[in-house]
Amino acid sequence: MPRSLRVSPSWVEKVKRAVPRNGFPRQVDLAVELGLASDTVRKFLNGRPVGCDNFLEICRVLALEAKEIAIELNGELEIAEEQNLVKSGEMKSEGVVSKPTKFPAEAEFLTPELYIERPPIEAQCYEAILQPGALIRIKAPKQMGKTWLMDKILGDAAREGYRTVPLNLLRADHSVIAHLDQFLRWFCARVSRQLQLPNRLADFWDEDLGSNDNCMSYFEDYLLAEIDTPIVLGLDNVDRVFPYHTVAPDFFGLLRACHEAGNRGEIWQNLRLVVAHSTEVYIPLNINQSPFNVGLPIELPEFSPEQVQELTLKHQL
Repeated sequence: MPRSLRVSPSWVEKVKRAVPRNGFPRQVDLAVELGLASDTVRKFLNGRPVGCDNFLEICRVLALEAKEIAIELNGELEIAEEQNLVKSGEMKSEGVVSKPTKFPAEAEFLTPELYIERPPIEAQCYEAILQPGALIRIKAPKQMGKTWLMDKILGDAAREGYRTVPLNLLRADHSVIAHLDQFLRWFCARVSRQLQLPNRLADFWDEDLGSNDNCMSYFEDYLLAEIDTPIVLGLDNVDRVFPYHTVAPDFFGLLRACHEAGNRGEIWQNLRLVVAHSTEVYIPLNINQSPFNVGLPIELPEFSPEQVQELTLKHQL
């Protein structure tokens, strides 16, 4: 996947018209709905580069086909997939011949038939996620399958009748994640949306309470109260938070508190957590407030030569 994308100039005006057409009177209303900075939405609508995840999410909300409107930014080379430029599956740009950008959906990345099992890890995770108040933490280098494993865990949970919420923290803008209160509001809004519940932050966010208290109240008094089955929350790329030293201790302390609440309250037993990260936990955390020393630890090993061969065949590499 490319790191950044922008709207093709020929599509900018059509994209702007898609905002009111989809029920957003102002650009800021779209930004609030997405939990993104207004500047990110403004850049998208004016054909300026934005992060790939944010680009795809905005397209989804505005019912736009990303592969029709996007220009990939790949170093100094821009690869445009526009119908009037693409011919016979290839496009020439300044003497360079490139294949048009492919924009696979998440499901394409994570289809079960492409998954390579590494026993007994899958069985351990399946057993763990069935436990009240479960916490599974997955650590693996990039491109080693941690997101696939998380998706499999959530898929297994869905087949048990649980509600599942995959949430990639790479979607959070810097301006959002740099401030704890704004980040936790974004966090709650994203979970609400994934559960197809109205955003009720205005009803549950008390300025006289701390951000973590507000977040836990939102889950306990609203989200968990509304859903009568276990909720499995899959947090991918939590190391996105590590560099934010004023946010990370409180956020990870919140995850630990949610996990431990499952030992004391029945409603919290319905919240099951799966967290995944690529890098070592290099931030100083109180051992009693860290989610990285409780629950089921999973460290994915490297693929064996046989698994590499199987992976190559499955992905037609």
